[in-house]
Amino acid sequence: QVQLVESGGGSVETGGSLRLSCEAPGHTYSYNAMAWFRQVPGKEREGVAVIYNGGRSTRYTDSVEGRFTISQDNGKNTVHLQMNSLKAEDTAMYYCAGDFNPPYCGGSVCLEGKYLEVWGQGTLVTVSS
Repeated sequence: QVQLVESGGGSVETGGSLRLSCEAPGHTYSYNAMAWFRQVPGKEREGVAVIYNGGRSTRYTDSVEGRFTISQDNGKNTVHLQMNSLKAEDTAMYYCAGDFNPPYCGGSVCLEGKYLEVWGQGTLVTVSS
């Protein structure tokens, strides 16, 4: 059973940066897609960024476009989310999720949370003004 472990969350001031990481310890099979989601208590989960198609394609939600970058360490099943120019509204619990088995997702379908069968426990990001 694949497990995903997130790290890198913390507290920063507005305009600061954080880098989140998501690893699949001991897992050697490659994924079809890995995505980051976030959720604030009382609100729906939001898809933030996804990397898929062998790492050749990425997709972001509009609110983070140009500020966040998703990337992968090839061959290591590790995905990062570099978050720059953070805003108070980026405060949330961030989760990574992986698509390891068919049916596979791509692009916006992944950001809807479809076909992502493995989820991490989350890492908290707090941005204060």
